[in-house]
Amino acid sequence: MKLNEILGTEFPIIQGGMANIATGEFAAAVSNAGALGLIGAGGMNAEQLREQIRTCKSLTDKPFGVNIMLMNPAAPEMARVVIEEGVKVVTTGAGVPSQFVPAWKEAGIKVFPVVPATTLVKRLEPLRVDGFIAEGTESGGHVGELTTMALVPQVCEVTDLPVIAAGGIAGGKQLAAAFALGACGAQVGTCLLVSEECPIHDNYKQAVLKAKDSDTTVTGRSVNAPVRILKNQMSREYLKQERAGASREELEKFTLGSLRRAVFDGDTKTGSLMCGQNAGLLHEIRPLRAILEEMMGDCRTVLTETEEKWR
Repeated sequence: MKLNEILGTEFPIIQGGMANIATGEFAAAVSNAGALGLIGAGGMNAEQLREQIRTCKSLTDKPFGVNIMLMNPAAPEMARVVIEEGVKVVTTGAGVPSQFVPAWKEAGIKVFPVVPATTLVKRLEPLRVDGFIAEGTESGGHVGELTTMALVPQVCEVTDLPVIAAGGIAGGKQLAAAFALGACGAQVGTCLLVSEECPIHDNYKQAVLKAKDSDTTVTGRSVNAPVRILKNQMSREYLKQERAGASREELEKFTLGSLRRAVFDGDTKTGSLMCGQNAGLLHEIRPLRAILEEMMGDCRTVLTETEEKWR
């Protein structure tokens, strides 16, 4: 079964739950464009999440969901809010959602944890989650070690539940590859940063458009908090201090508030410009609908041409 059939969307695509970016308004715009919009609860408290859910409901009658970063101290409260507000889909990251899944399932919520490796799949499958988002290290933001090409088929091998591919998917060719690897659909984020509807500062959008294939780096590996961002003044200083053996507390001085500076102030020097390795494929700002339609059209073309080549 394809992801759109599972979720009731037009396209088999989920928008990534990007903290400080994926507002209720943006999630609604994505859902109205044919994919599943997600409200990114990272950086919010529980009542702010409730407000964003209600905003999203007021702007779309299409399915949407919420992404909860489990390292957020407010995660237990947020877990209750999504039930109280009747959210239909929850994705999780940065932790194990074991304690929340039973109540979510009882409320009829579809649950899709983000997994960076197969060990988490084996731990969560008995809880009756609805599938897994296998996110490769190519993605922007918090990352694991395995590439999408290596991770997705291995996750598919250890579970019969639906698998959603994430990381490095910016167009139809990558989406077709995700299907070939066994995924039922894809989660995308970086390619939506350059949509007209995305609420990030224009400086951030222009930085993504200017980026080439090697213009991202991963900070925080030494303190078990790896995050992929665009290279800039902040990332260079962070990595310099990281190589010198700086502690987590010392390194947090560089990242505290850095994402908000990038998103809201357009600070491309000391801000944290979360971005995937696929940025080099992005060349213009377009409406969400145009991005998604082109991705689906190109995917169909690739799959048809591939079939013809191998007949």
